[in-house]
Amino acid sequence: MYDQNLAGKRVFIRADFNVPQDESGKITDDTRIRATIPAIEFALKAGAAVMIASHLGRPKEGVFDAKDSLAPMAQRLADLLGRPVPLRKEWLAGVSVAPGEVVMLENCRFNVGEKLNDEGLSRKMAALCDIYVNDAFGAAHRAEATISGMARFAPIACAGPLLAAEIDALGKALRSPARPMVAIVAGSKVSTKLTILESLASKVDQLIVGGGIVNTFLLASGARIGKSLAEPALVGAANKVMSAIMAKGGHVPLPIDVVTSKEFASTAKAEIKSVRDVAEDDMILDIGPQSAAALAGILGKAGTIVWNGPVGVFEWDQFGHGTRDVANAIANSPAFSIAGGGDTLAAIAKYGITDRISYISTGGGAFLEFLEGKPLPAIEALECRASGASIVTA
Repeated sequence: MYDQNLAGKRVFIRADFNVPQDESGKITDDTRIRATIPAIEFALKAGAAVMIASHLGRPKEGVFDAKDSLAPMAQRLADLLGRPVPLRKEWLAGVSVAPGEVVMLENCRFNVGEKLNDEGLSRKMAALCDIYVNDAFGAAHRAEATISGMARFAPIACAGPLLAAEIDALGKALRSPARPMVAIVAGSKVSTKLTILESLASKVDQLIVGGGIVNTFLLASGARIGKSLAEPALVGAANKVMSAIMAKGGHVPLPIDVVTSKEFASTAKAEIKSVRDVAEDDMILDIGPQSAAALAGILGKAGTIVWNGPVGVFEWDQFGHGTRDVANAIANSPAFSIAGGGDTLAAIAKYGITDRISYISTGGGAFLEFLEGKPLPAIEALECRASGASIVTA
């Protein structure tokens, strides 16, 4: 785009509009949609015929399901652009769109072969455009037809401004980070983030764990966690991560006080107590104020902060104080801060600190895999097209 002649060209932009919705289908966070606006507007102003594609959820291929339709995303994009964005349901055989117009293509995962990166499907979709633009960092870790397949067969393939910015920002955070480097990794299970925890243990100076993950680490430290979500089988893995950090002079700060409840519900009563006072029928759903203050002290002295995941069940206010305090500490820190992941974005929005985070990544799984050092199929495909040269940016 920025260095391409787009006038009169058919431009296929692979975006990531896999955004959270409530039970009625209303979009609850449009960060990813807003993030792709620069690429779309640039193409439209240049006189391109623009097609936007994205996935949503995990529908069964070949079967249309209204709950996974991109209709709400097309409407939201239309609101943001101030122009109509028609939704094309049947688009593999061809797309009617004139220069200066934009259409959204229905959920690409409705197409048989999308997730398997089918070559035939990739070639068929690539034939729809003159220029393929990947601006979907949130899906960059997927080897799928609209991600890596089309990049192989489109006449011209390049990265969009969002994808390029993501790679630049994440690279800055990892290549030569300002020290101390602090990472916050939270989630429900250690097993889903064990490899990233192990990888970060060799890179960071302090590793903060939160959410359900911290319960396994507390268990490894000998603390009582009641009936909290934990993975006893991974206590050994948690100990290895803590040992790896300590071996290089850092540590994994664990809570000294927590917020507990007897039930897991939005109406549950919250009780602050010392970790040593956690009862057998207690569930740990947040960190306590003393623990939050200790983490704030660490974050205030950091040079680089990488944040993925809230430290408690922040969706319910009585269990959101820990995440709120950590979020504000990151916002107030002079460190270069980079945050990513769906729940993290929701927490940033809830506590109103969007403008105080150095860089907000639109990626979840891609964000983690990049931090871990894994190759991303989207990037590999574009680098392959560039014959080993730097990624071509839109």
